[in-house]
Amino acid sequence: MVLALLFGLATTGISAVTVTLPALADDLSVGAAGSTWVVSGYAVALAVGTAVHGRVADLVGIRAPLVVGVLLMACGALVSSAASTFPMLLAGRVLQGAGAAAVPVLATALVIERWDGPVRAGALARVVGAGAAVNSLGPLIGGGLAAAAGGWRWTMALPVVGLLAVPVIWRTAPAAGTPGRLDVPGALLVAGASSGLVLLIQSPAAGVAVAWVGAGLLALAAPALVVWVRARPNGFLPRAVVTNGVVLRHSFAAAAVPAGWFALLVAVPLALAERGWSPLGVGLVLVPSAFAALVMPRATGALLPRLGATRALTVAGLTVGLALLVAAAGALVGVPAMLVVAVVLVTVAFGLGQPALITAVGDAVLEEQRGVAIGVATLIILVGAGVGSATIGGLAEPLGLGAALAVLALLPAAGTTVLLAHRHAVEQPPSATQLAPPPC
Repeated sequence: MVLALLFGLATTGISAVTVTLPALADDLSVGAAGSTWVVSGYAVALAVGTAVHGRVADLVGIRAPLVVGVLLMACGALVSSAASTFPMLLAGRVLQGAGAAAVPVLATALVIERWDGPVRAGALARVVGAGAAVNSLGPLIGGGLAAAAGGWRWTMALPVVGLLAVPVIWRTAPAAGTPGRLDVPGALLVAGASSGLVLLIQSPAAGVAVAWVGAGLLALAAPALVVWVRARPNGFLPRAVVTNGVVLRHSFAAAAVPAGWFALLVAVPLALAERGWSPLGVGLVLVPSAFAALVMPRATGALLPRLGATRALTVAGLTVGLALLVAAAGALVGVPAMLVVAVVLVTVAFGLGQPALITAVGDAVLEEQRGVAIGVATLIILVGAGVGSATIGGLAEPLGLGAALAVLALLPAAGTTVLLAHRHAVEQPPSATQLAPPPC
């Protein structure tokens, strides 16, 4: 439950804040499209930080990076809540995202280390499901704090609650790892490529200069990263992990789930705010998604062992695609109920898809590679989250909110196609013989 609380707070850093974006934009004199950088910047820091924390955990154990991550998340939240300018707010959000990045990868790695088999699937479902429930209540919590305190700053400070988990983590998380070195150049290249992609997608609403910066970062960092991985097979992105077909296919398909979730968490408050809804009203109307999140752990615990990770992730991808199309139609015809249904569908997809991804990746690599493999997979899906929010921020203004959501629906369609095309080529997990040491 402590891990679930942290998981929820890490994602609530998005869901609780999105309902206050219109008020934040007015207070700091930025447009609606500009305010979405609060989400995109957080998402990029979250994406890059996951792989960093995963690699550090392999070197020194889970305890230290998870505690440091929670502390950074709290510090970033305090800076964001006290920001007097938009650049200061963005700096605080990037710091918060870099700290919160420790939670998804290390919480799931801790579950995988402590349990196995169906028990592990149930534990992952409970952590992700309870965290998703907290996240789903984020709009209500954020709207309630904004209404009670008279502004968006208390909502920004919400992740400070995570400090209560530090003593529990310190007592229970393992503190031993495998000696090695952190590949800093590799981490910087990943950060550059990820940031360039998000900047490029969001540039239609941000201007030509942002487009050039994003294109330049992507053009320079992506090829350099490929060369670096070939030269450093055990670096930040280990070659054995990034060339593993199971990891890549499932991560790409799973990226559509947080992409859809982040997109809707930005799009729905913006759409309802245009119709005069208050942050508290937006939070109340999204409460049904919290009930879906509470139901999903039990359902996932039963479905995941029966369907298997690949089929479960396929179902999740199809559900996200349907949700985005429903939301696009709701935005076009102006029916708020359709937006609510879309958020519920995405919540269901997340509750099934995230445990399925972690299971697939954890079973596809050797035990000593699990931490970094989960970090790489989480990096990919959180870049997808950044793509989701950036798509709304970049395309909603020139194309309209409904069209932007419809364009994003292409991502789950592509991910599902990849999984179905390779459904007979899924690699088997390492056998006991493969994992055993050679005879003397």
